Amino acid sequence: MKIYNNILETIGNTPLVKLNKITKDVEATVLAKVETTNPGNSVKDRMALKMVEDAEKSGLLKPGGTIIEGTSGNTGMGLALVAIIKGYKLICVLSDKQSKEKMDILRAVGAEVVVCPTNVEPEDPRSYYSVSKRLAEETPNSWYVNQYDNLSNRQAHYEQTGPEIWEQTDGKITHFVVGVGTGGTVSGIGKYLKEKNPDIKILGIDTYGSVFKKYHETGIFDENEIYPYITEGIGEDILPKNVDFDVIDHFEKVTDKDAAIYTRKIALEEGIFVGNSAGSAVKGLLQMKDMFKKDDVVVVLFHDHGSRYVGKMFNDDWMRDRGFLEEGHQSAEDLLEHHKDQPLVTIGVEELVSHAVAKMRTFKISQIPVTKDGEFVGMIDETALINQIVDNEQIKDEAIGNIMGPKLPVVKPNASIKELSKLINKDVPAVLVELENGKFHIVTRHDVISAMS
Repeated sequence: MKIYNNILETIGNTPLVKLNKITKDVEATVLAKVETTNPGNSVKDRMALKMVEDAEKSGLLKPGGTIIEGTSGNTGMGLALVAIIKGYKLICVLSDKQSKEKMDILRAVGAEVVVCPTNVEPEDPRSYYSVSKRLAEETPNSWYVNQYDNLSNRQAHYEQTGPEIWEQTDGKITHFVVGVGTGGTVSGIGKYLKEKNPDIKILGIDTYGSVFKKYHETGIFDENEIYPYITEGIGEDILPKNVDFDVIDHFEKVTDKDAAIYTRKIALEEGIFVGNSAGSAVKGLLQMKDMFKKDDVVVVLFHDHGSRYVGKMFNDDWMRDRGFLEEGHQSAEDLLEHHKDQPLVTIGVEELVSHAVAKMRTFKISQIPVTKDGEFVGMIDETALINQIVDNEQIKDEAIGNIMGPKLPVVKPNASIKELSKLINKDVPAVLVELENGKFHIVTRHDVISAMS
């Protein structure tokens, strides 16, 4: 019988698949190393097993112990499989920007999940770096993995993933493209490939809000480069020991929006259902297409599975809320498409200011048209209202008519985005759209900005 003794023996030997439609404008042959066929559905299974086995050999991890790690989810999944087979407990510490699917999957395979805020400094006691270290200090018979600085991470890829890519391409690979997070994948594979052929270019994909690209190019760790970003699995606000900057020839930055859009494109155009960092890698590759020649063989690594992002990049509402959905908005009517079934909220000229505050709170809106005898006569704007209430709290008991601003411009449904952008400014926060049935709806500054994103 051709069987494996346990699930860990199925790690590795992932397929190399030619990309066709999404890379049609690239002259070179582009091949995807699809790591989702690992049992934990990500490239992180490789280094999870290696780090645990090395910790066992060195005596850092003892029988019946507890493994503790800060993770974006995929390393946690790999560690969970290893923990199950080898009989360890596992505590995973995640930041709150990680998808709910990742957290649910970790719990499903027996991990305890601790969630920390994303938008804090690495040294902050609430950060997932700090919480991981604290839990390791407080938990008896525990081992803190520290995938960022644990060099068994990159060694796993030097020993396994690099040789696989070299053999699968018959040594013809000319460029390797991969998202960089902990740095283990790019550094381990990069070192192996460059030892085989020093001319192979190692291209790292970074995200806006991360320090890697500037540090690589200048040697300066610039804290001004650091700000919150949505893309998962790549980029850092620290410099992990696993990142071997000498191995990497170039970093390319990709926006959150492009990463999300291309994550969906890979599924729709290639039939490969992969995660957020794959979208970043493909878009980065396309941004660098002038680097590649006809006879080049470019390998791009796809880290993880799309099932971990069904509530995010593969969810239209999530994409729309962030202005990431490419819907081809052309007119005022297009902008109303997703809320024109909801009635327009108005307020009478004789109603009290406190009523306007209550309506804004109830309907979660920032502007309300003011009416008198069925006609629009003015407008209440959230910002102006707050300023007036701060100056005089008694104003809440006054009639809307006493403090309202000028009435909003009215446009037809076919008014273009360009026309709307000319009408909406710092003094005019919205316009009214007169629909064919004689009813009206509102297009706000936020609607226009989202359509132009």
